[in-house]
Amino acid sequence: MITEKHVLNNNVEIPSIGLGTWNLDNNIVVDAIRDAAGIGYRLFDTAESYGNEVGVGRGIKECGIPREDVFLTTKLSAEYKDYDTACKAIDNSLERLDEDYVDLMIIHSPEPWDDFRNEDHYFEGNVEAYNALEDAYHDGKIRSIGLSNFLSVDIQNIINNCSVIPQVNQILCHIGTPSLDLIDFCQERNITVEAYSPIAHGVILDNSDVGRIADKYNVSISALCVRYTMELGCIPLPKSSALEHMQDNIDVDFKISSEDMNYLKSLVINDYGDANDLHIYSSKNLTG
Repeated sequence: MITEKHVLNNNVEIPSIGLGTWNLDNNIVVDAIRDAAGIGYRLFDTAESYGNEVGVGRGIKECGIPREDVFLTTKLSAEYKDYDTACKAIDNSLERLDEDYVDLMIIHSPEPWDDFRNEDHYFEGNVEAYNALEDAYHDGKIRSIGLSNFLSVDIQNIINNCSVIPQVNQILCHIGTPSLDLIDFCQERNITVEAYSPIAHGVILDNSDVGRIADKYNVSISALCVRYTMELGCIPLPKSSALEHMQDNIDVDFKISSEDMNYLKSLVINDYGDANDLHIYSSKNLTG
């Protein structure tokens, strides 16, 4: 089990691995958080758009872990691109979670989902939304603030026009995604990268090239995938409601050699099967 932590650029500590909760409804997610907390998870990631903030909040209260030992993340919906709407949404998330504060809140996407990765970067709207996060941060409602799915040009817009450097950028990152330049861009600016879908929505589990490397280390493919993102300096957020898979995803206390990392970096995996039509798995997201 991995117990070390990262330190964000505002000196807040964050666990080095977390549990994603996308697609886990309010009922399922309560048990998932209880189970995950029981085997060592302390970072839990949700979003308004997941529709499960109520369940996540309940799970955290019922998991038996003191609140100060839990790192709770939620996301400002991608559609909110003005200050007033974003301020209201922050308070609404806290109410659904039944929390006085969250440890991290991030803008879910630089573009609204129905206009994802098109020509308009929504620069002004993102600054307004981020200003709302900044004010909530200064008011103590949020311990850390950041971004999700932001490309380098979108991040630079925030840096140029806002006062708080983002603590986090959460991106699609797994073996086979061309995200290395974006990771470098963030890390050069002391922005921690979180890796969602480190197991590529499960499609990577059938990849023989990845399987061969996993066999070399006597680990599962999913464990190799999680460890790969950690070797990149990222915080992986594997999603599962099954205790067996949660355990497998956290048992990653091994190292991948430089040679094998270079090989894994060279692979290309961009077919997500039935999930190709989802925004986060769209070919539009496979950019730096």
